[in-house]
Amino acid sequence: MSRSVADRPEAGAPAFPVLGAISFSHFLNDMMQSLLPAIYPLLKGGFDLDFGQIGLLSLAYQITASLLQPLVGLYTDRRPQPFSLVVGMGSTLCGLLGLAFAPSYPALLAAAMLLGVGSSIFHPESSRIARIASGGAHGLAQSLFQVGGNFGSSLGPLLAAFFILPRGQSSLAWFALVALGGICVVTPLGHWIRNNGHARSRSGAATRASVGLSPAQRRRTLAVLIALMFSKFVYLAGLSNYYVFYLMSRFDTSPQDSQIYLFVFLATSAGGTVIGGAMGDRLGRKRVIWGSILGVLPFTLALPYVGLPATVGLSAVIGFMLSSAFPAILVYAQELTPNRIGAVSGLFFGFAFGMSGLGAAALGALADRTSIEFVYQICSFLPLIGLLAIFLPAGDAKPRNDRA
Repeated sequence: MSRSVADRPEAGAPAFPVLGAISFSHFLNDMMQSLLPAIYPLLKGGFDLDFGQIGLLSLAYQITASLLQPLVGLYTDRRPQPFSLVVGMGSTLCGLLGLAFAPSYPALLAAAMLLGVGSSIFHPESSRIARIASGGAHGLAQSLFQVGGNFGSSLGPLLAAFFILPRGQSSLAWFALVALGGICVVTPLGHWIRNNGHARSRSGAATRASVGLSPAQRRRTLAVLIALMFSKFVYLAGLSNYYVFYLMSRFDTSPQDSQIYLFVFLATSAGGTVIGGAMGDRLGRKRVIWGSILGVLPFTLALPYVGLPATVGLSAVIGFMLSSAFPAILVYAQELTPNRIGAVSGLFFGFAFGMSGLGAAALGALADRTSIEFVYQICSFLPLIGLLAIFLPAGDAKPRNDRA
């Protein structure tokens, strides 16, 4: 019986055309997904929402994605679905149309959940495809895959500022055409997976232990990685969801200028994603994880107390450093359980979405009770959780027959 690609050594050069296509589809997917938080100021005014309702809207989107992603990944590990990305793009398309024409807050919640379903289907399978096409350079492949999503996310504020805000909520419907374009991109990827033997069932495949770690050690290591993810994504939830409101409240910036500053933060975050995966391949993933999360602490502590130019500059540094951690964390986790690539990818992407949603809801409620400035002061201490990286195994979790 032919083995799944997750169970045999990757050899040769990375399949860059496939990596380029999956990165571009990630760009399109996350660009569409990012439109929801980017239009929060529009929805807040149009539906007379408070920060708590904004947080619940984000929670509806993020929790839908986080709960489903591990289940989708586990299912596709056992029964690969080469055209599941098409289904995910279709759900995102429906979510965008729902947001464009929602007449009430409950309708907004339903549309946000459709976006979450689309994301939950897209990320586990697309991350698995990136690993299949990596040629063994797993960190590089995950960086190329994730940078597409980060650049797509960074465009959301600009699209909101220059296209959606001037034209109103219904202009979101035009982005259904982007979803159709995404379907055209991911359909050939489904054919590539099927035609190259990567869509076969994993039943009967040999299970490969990882790096000599016991099951208890693997569980402890995964728990540390999840704690580090909590630190990273709750802090980033505060920036990505409330940065516009923070700038408008503290510095009296206009909505358009605030969206541009948010774009700067998101674009530098995309750059950090590229660097993090490649550095993890060369220097070791533990070093990148340690430096990215704990190393950002001086900048987060300073952010709530500086002026506007320094705030924009520090947020760019913070976004760059924190984002460099995720490719290293994800590949580290995949190499702990190399026979469960989809499930692990879904777990970590899902946890990222879930923590972002819970963080957004909790921080929104806290902002209503105190102030948005106080929220940023509290969040500045989250990178201290990076101290837990000391409990990661000394060596990277790399299968012996994988390329470093």
